[in-house]
Amino acid sequence: MSDARDRAPEQGRPRPVLMIPLRRCGSHALRLRLNINPDFYSPYPLHIVDFMPIVPLYGNLEDDRAYFRLVSDVVGLQAASMVKWPGIAFDPVEIFEAIRREPRSVHRIVGELLLRAGDQRGARVVMDKSLDSVHYADSLMRQFPDMLFLNVVRDPRAQIASMNKAIIHDFDTLLNTHTWLEAHRAADAVVTEYPERTMTIRYEDFLADEQAVLKQVCAFFGIDFLPAMVDVARSREAQQISRMSALWSSNCFAPIAANIDKYKKVLSADEISVIETLTSDYMARYGYARLTDATAKIDASAFEAARAASDAARGRAWETLERTNFRDFALRRHRAEYLAAVRARMQQWAQARLGRHDSAPVKLDELTEAFEVTD
Repeated sequence: MSDARDRAPEQGRPRPVLMIPLRRCGSHALRLRLNINPDFYSPYPLHIVDFMPIVPLYGNLEDDRAYFRLVSDVVGLQAASMVKWPGIAFDPVEIFEAIRREPRSVHRIVGELLLRAGDQRGARVVMDKSLDSVHYADSLMRQFPDMLFLNVVRDPRAQIASMNKAIIHDFDTLLNTHTWLEAHRAADAVVTEYPERTMTIRYEDFLADEQAVLKQVCAFFGIDFLPAMVDVARSREAQQISRMSALWSSNCFAPIAANIDKYKKVLSADEISVIETLTSDYMARYGYARLTDATAKIDASAFEAARAASDAARGRAWETLERTNFRDFALRRHRAEYLAAVRARMQQWAQARLGRHDSAPVKLDELTEAFEVTD
């Protein structure tokens, strides 16, 4: 039997890859280096996980009105992204017409945007770095049966220390450790269900030998390794995003191996004990030596206190970001406000549908020529 990875993508389009399972794992460092290869393309991710709570409000996606609204709003989310996809603009009408006869889901829409971006660049492989989409892997595989998964593991102590400082996560070790666990359990399901489609690498191995790990990843993707890929300084995108946000400030430099143990200066002994207690099995599996006996006592009340403290810290973090990096603040707020506006609109639309008796899906006329808006 041939390796499932040898199957060519349908219609000669790029092969899709999803990086999993959780942000702050060194994912940008890998993405930026892989992007130096012209056979590969991975634009700044949409992080569609933030949109998923809104999707049920669209109702039956077999109704063309609902699906066209969803297409339009996902295209709008891409336009509201902090980092734009260079040289490409999407037309919701064109996207809808291209995929209207295929199984419908928000993942199909996101995938179409990514595939088109890859097509434009002549890439053979496109990767979505929306790591949180690991929780929707089965849906993605139904939509894209040739998909591959790059599972990037990082020492949970270092990753959670990084998460604690990121406005995209909680500001508490206990809460972020549970997020880490949920993500890795979802990744376990992917590895179990699609073992031949999944490659697992450790970020620490990448730090120790960038070239060796990049060669392994390229072989898995079926593209050639290029020596230039280890020279991230030549990446214009790396230079760009390093100036946009403190979260990405180091991405234009070679990784510093000494930072592997930086968490020891950031986390308290109690925090390290909590992480090691909850992630002990994973640490053993991936070869991370514990510093404690991993017997921290965690009661239910700790979660309520952690949530309250995290929410307060989040408010302070937004205030600090506004003072220290207004561009980063404004771009993140713009995206958050876009999502809030879409949710409010779709809640109104969903409420209006409750009073209607016409439940049959509506089909829009197919366009046989270019759609034009008239004044």
